[in-house]
Amino acid sequence: MTMKERPNILWISFEDTNPFYSCYGDPIARTPNLDRLASEGYIWTNAFSTAGVCAPARSAIITGVYPISAGTHHMRTTHTNRFVPNLPTPYSAVLPHYVRCFTEYLRATGYYCTNNFKTDYQFDPPITTWDECSPKAHWRNRPDPDQPFFAVFNPTRTHESGMWPEKCPEITFDPDDIRVPPYFPDTPKVREAMARMYTNIEYCDRILGELLAQLEEDGLAENTVVFHWSDHGPLPRGKRWLYDSGIHVPLIVRWPGHLKPGSICHDLVSTIDLGPTVLSIAGLEIPPYMHGQPFLGPKAKPREYIFAARDRHDESYDMVRAVRDKRFKYIRNYYPGKPYLLWIPYRNRHPIVQEMWRLYLKGELEGPQLLMFQPRPAEELYETQKDPYEINNLANDPEYERELKRLRGALDEWLREVGDMGRISESEMVRSWYPNNKQPVTAAPLFIPICEENYGIEPSLEGGRFKHPVLIQIYCPTQGASIAYTFEEKENPRWLLYTKPLRLPKGRTVLRAKAVRIGFKESPETKATFIVE
Repeated sequence: MTMKERPNILWISFEDTNPFYSCYGDPIARTPNLDRLASEGYIWTNAFSTAGVCAPARSAIITGVYPISAGTHHMRTTHTNRFVPNLPTPYSAVLPHYVRCFTEYLRATGYYCTNNFKTDYQFDPPITTWDECSPKAHWRNRPDPDQPFFAVFNPTRTHESGMWPEKCPEITFDPDDIRVPPYFPDTPKVREAMARMYTNIEYCDRILGELLAQLEEDGLAENTVVFHWSDHGPLPRGKRWLYDSGIHVPLIVRWPGHLKPGSICHDLVSTIDLGPTVLSIAGLEIPPYMHGQPFLGPKAKPREYIFAARDRHDESYDMVRAVRDKRFKYIRNYYPGKPYLLWIPYRNRHPIVQEMWRLYLKGELEGPQLLMFQPRPAEELYETQKDPYEINNLANDPEYERELKRLRGALDEWLREVGDMGRISESEMVRSWYPNNKQPVTAAPLFIPICEENYGIEPSLEGGRFKHPVLIQIYCPTQGASIAYTFEEKENPRWLLYTKPLRLPKGRTVLRAKAVRIGFKESPETKATFIVE
């Protein structure tokens, strides 16, 4: 596939959103732009996240590696709380040396990659991840209008904090129209919070519409694959949890000429598959270490299961693993008997959680409303088609013993395949990454001239004079480090991804370089001046 044949790719992701959209059959939602996108492409009804919370889920998306395998499973690694100084935070997760943010593979083949602007990967994104990562990042900023692009936009209005009254004072939906899940108390405060959720989805739908309009204005709609997805679900007993309300997400893709408009696909998809799918449709190889698999493109293949995990959330440790097919969900609680509602101050700011606590204290909750206040069983099994709210645990029902054993086995096989760093303590994990409690630093890169005077024998620390022709190889001794370089001398240059020796032109050239490995501190900058005669 030539560069001109490669499609542009646009991601528009929402935060904390189940498929509460009209195109998914929600009778309350007002999502005209999402509905239009769906009518022009595919809807996936069985798309799921790898975690019920943003940072672990987003680490899986950007790397294609499960958080429990990469060590990005605890939410949140930059977290600090003055009441719990014993947590081994803050830290940036140190991933295996061969793992990259998948955008590096796109950049290496000529894609212009931008992110506007959320990252939240459990590690600082290396300088080599994006051509541009800022609130101003846009495909329109690429230096060559014919250059293919991969652009990400992340409107944040739908985050769970948008349901707090101070974050969304104006509600555009009538709380009386809301359908309250059976595990919530049906009170005005609960209805108002959910009305704010719909208000924020409607707001982000407008932003999505504006981005699609810009694509059309630029004449790029026909050669751009548009993805819409969310990182996880929004509501209590959803966000942070492995029930469908926590991991069931929307997924809509428009790919003119390749996907039949208005189609609905019931295949299982995991958000860990997003990166490999982008590489597939761009005609690139998928690194064998990636756990995700493409659901579009020439290397697409179906899934039998999706997998998800829950570990520490903010202050409180936990360990839950789950597997799901199209019909059944199996959840394994490694802390049976532990309460569902652990101490998480940020979550306790949610008006629905406050309402649940208020009514629980008064003894006024009943039926499924008490689920979150009961001790956990060791195992949970749900038939999701008959029980979409996952209320009736079938793990002890002899009629479902066969399904229970099948899903137990599938989960065990997955854990053996990918490894589970949740089995060791977080403190032990961080000590293995941070010797003497200090974050490792990437070594500074070296410049090695390849020319008549020096065929790559010794580095040139400060540059020098050389006869034409000259190549400069850039080297970093830190295993797995990526290298960025620039010929610009200004304060905030555009950093390019180093993939092969650089051919220097005749005359004076200033070359600057940095190196970084995921989880390490960025290297000091190396700078040299070369005179080629």
